[in-house]
Amino acid sequence: MDSYQTPLSSRYASKEMSKLFSSGTRFGTWRKLWLNLAIAEKELGLAISDKAIEQMKANLDLDEAQMKVAAEEEKKRRHDVMAHVHTFGTVAPEAAGIIHLGATSCYVTDNADLIFLREGLDILLPKLAVVISRFSSFAEKYRDLPTLGFTHFQPAQLTTVGKRATLWIQELLWDLRNLERARNDLGFRGVKGTTGTQASFLTLFNGDHDKVEALDKRVTELFGFPYAYPVTGQTYSRKIDADVLGPLSSFGATVHKIATDIRLLANLKEIEEPFEKDQIGSSAMAYKRNPMRCERACSLARHLMAIYQNTLMTSSVQWLERTLDDSANRRVTIPEAFLTADILLTTLQNISEGLVVYPKVIARRISQELPFMATENVIMAIVKAGGDRQECHEKIRVLSHQAGSVVKEQGGENDLIDRIKKDDYFQPIWNQLDDLLDPNTFVGRAPEQVDGFVKDWVKPALEKYQDQLKNVKQAELSV
Repeated sequence: MDSYQTPLSSRYASKEMSKLFSSGTRFGTWRKLWLNLAIAEKELGLAISDKAIEQMKANLDLDEAQMKVAAEEEKKRRHDVMAHVHTFGTVAPEAAGIIHLGATSCYVTDNADLIFLREGLDILLPKLAVVISRFSSFAEKYRDLPTLGFTHFQPAQLTTVGKRATLWIQELLWDLRNLERARNDLGFRGVKGTTGTQASFLTLFNGDHDKVEALDKRVTELFGFPYAYPVTGQTYSRKIDADVLGPLSSFGATVHKIATDIRLLANLKEIEEPFEKDQIGSSAMAYKRNPMRCERACSLARHLMAIYQNTLMTSSVQWLERTLDDSANRRVTIPEAFLTADILLTTLQNISEGLVVYPKVIARRISQELPFMATENVIMAIVKAGGDRQECHEKIRVLSHQAGSVVKEQGGENDLIDRIKKDDYFQPIWNQLDDLLDPNTFVGRAPEQVDGFVKDWVKPALEKYQDQLKNVKQAELSV
């Protein structure tokens, strides 16, 4: 298995994310870093030949033979960076003597990691925008479909299916904002030397501080970063990893909440995730339709949330200018975080594109609970018809308890309305009962809230991703 990848990438992650965290991409990026360092050093007056630059440019990608040479060198030298310095030199012999000139290992390892953090976020952000767009379409479609609300997972006042979906979307929008911030805040380690003092480069440029600063700035520009961190030790601060994995972990919490909600609604048979024609839910119970996509999402979301704690611990134990006990940890932690987030986005897109709603089941559950919720409306209607509020309240109380007994003790249906229709006291409002029990009158401003939320919050947030949204294909999910 690729030494810089995890088992997650081998089956479920997208090709682009798997490639980003492959050994080929990592070592190819190191070569780009050595090339741009040489270009900048040459521009600032060091004796580096045009032919050396040309040979480096022509050999940025490693073929299988070079990967094998590098692996053999690493076995012998027990140092991955120096193994690749040597391997690069074999295909760019004119540059062999100047590759890695003035640099320390962290020049390539750390700057490469910052590039991967940036490119990883560039992969994730459009995918998150797609998921938001899909759930927004769902919310608009069901903006005014009444459904029973739940607090403490107990029946509460009505909302709409679409309004409930906006609660998911709002958290996803916050994730989009947080990941954009993390991406835009990223800087470059740049050219800092062994302990961050740039001493080796000051020697190369004969004590010329301006040229050392210019070198740092030029290399940073060549990689498209807006700035380099002004001070570092040997490494960039591992707090930067936490700044990126924190929002990823928070996204994991959002996914877990959404997937859990859908699992609960699936148990109620109100909403289900996609279930394919020949899909099998259980090896023993042939009738089952298990929410395996949402269960997978919850499982991986917990993993993503837990990874963040790892970055905090690593950041906290970096002694003085650096210690190497971060390296093996980060080679697993950072790729796993991005690969897991990538898988979650594909899974969530697949779910959002195929959610199935069962309006009749939803209506039936409303009919079981709405009579109790409507009692205040019944009391007010009686008062308007000339009745006494306290007397009506007592009659409703008695009838409600009787109906409740039928539901809880006898397992029957809620017959409160039938009891009201049989009680002559309520005859003045019998013809109003259907209107008083119309579910649409119990959802407040839910439909209008959906409209306003999508218009004022979702669409502006997704504006920059319109090109990606037009070209995206429907998500296919591996088993």
